[in-house]
Amino acid sequence: MASSYDNDLRLNEMATGDQSGAWGTVTNLNLEIIAEAFSYGTRAIANASTDNKTLADGALDADRSMYLRLSGGGQACTVTFLPATISKVWLIENATSATLTMKQGSSPAGIAIPAGQVKMIATDGGGSTNGVVYDLLTDVNMAGTTVMSAATIDDVAIDGKVITMTGSSGDTATITVAADGALEIATTDAAAAAGHITLKPDGSLFLNEGSTAVGEFKGVSSDLVIKSKVQDKDILLKGDDGGTEITALSLDMSAGGNALFSGTVTRDLTRGSLDVGNSSGVSAPLAAGGADTVLTSNGTDISWAAAGGAFAGATVTVTANTTLSAAQNGNLVNIAATAEKIISLPAAAAGAFYVFNNDTAHTMYIHPNGSNTINGVTASLSLAPEASGILACVGQTQIGLP
Repeated sequence: MASSYDNDLRLNEMATGDQSGAWGTVTNLNLEIIAEAFSYGTRAIANASTDNKTLADGALDADRSMYLRLSGGGQACTVTFLPATISKVWLIENATSATLTMKQGSSPAGIAIPAGQVKMIATDGGGSTNGVVYDLLTDVNMAGTTVMSAATIDDVAIDGKVITMTGSSGDTATITVAADGALEIATTDAAAAAGHITLKPDGSLFLNEGSTAVGEFKGVSSDLVIKSKVQDKDILLKGDDGGTEITALSLDMSAGGNALFSGTVTRDLTRGSLDVGNSSGVSAPLAAGGADTVLTSNGTDISWAAAGGAFAGATVTVTANTTLSAAQNGNLVNIAATAEKIISLPAAAAGAFYVFNNDTAHTMYIHPNGSNTINGVTASLSLAPEASGILACVGQTQIGLP
């Protein structure tokens, strides 16, 4: 009988009495072929749409190598394993510039290996019609700890949409990619309390619009810094008000950071207090003043002061013709007469002022006295019915009447 090669490595299976005088040579060659099946080999792919990977019978052949680097080519190519009865495992490196599709038989489609990638595949030896090529690292479950020591991974392509990481029982984190590249990072904590997401950049965290960095987040001396990266571009705080998008706050970077609020700005102040600048250049509450006090300024700060003679410190009720006294300076003069009356100013009233309120249906008259005037006016002034105002005597520069 002649030798046969009906095995997965195409070894020379010698029949009884075959290879007389050469049995040792054939056996040694078979051992070399077996070793070759565990080795590293290379070969060039044809620059065509199809090519065959045929294992030689009883001879050394790089196509038999367990790790096979395929170079050459130049276009997408379908590579068919022959004979179609071979069942074997390969690590195939696609060193060409196009995708290589590995097949055995006419159905099904085969395994595509993109340019520059390596896949572990296996043929089932099912024949020219039913032979199948399998991608062996699909759905691989790597239990325990996987360590990649001193390794550099340039690019990782994950053909799926969910990465699940389990820290401990019941504590997981998932990264999910949805339609249009939407990315979701979610955490689940068994205690429903501590599933936080923490970002720890060694520097700044940037927010890009396309290829342009528009925002920067970083910490400086434990301060949180939020920065608009593009010159003169604003920081906008937006929200939804009853279904309408609004800009609640705009920080104008082209105007020194001026703040524009679209709504009312409210500070938590106690009733009657004011928000004023203090000596440190920041605002601080000024508590409500006491009864019958007025707000005054010394040219630097403001404070409350007793009204006294400064402004309507007391009320003088007039029911008849009356001459006011200098001591009544700053008082409110309330006129409650039943007919027209004359209210005269004191003879020496330079710099004095009074607040008048005509609470009648009659015209009243304010009359200078002696050498004084009402803001330089020597004649009487009329006070219309139910009117109020301020009158100033000699030395004053303002007078107001409704």
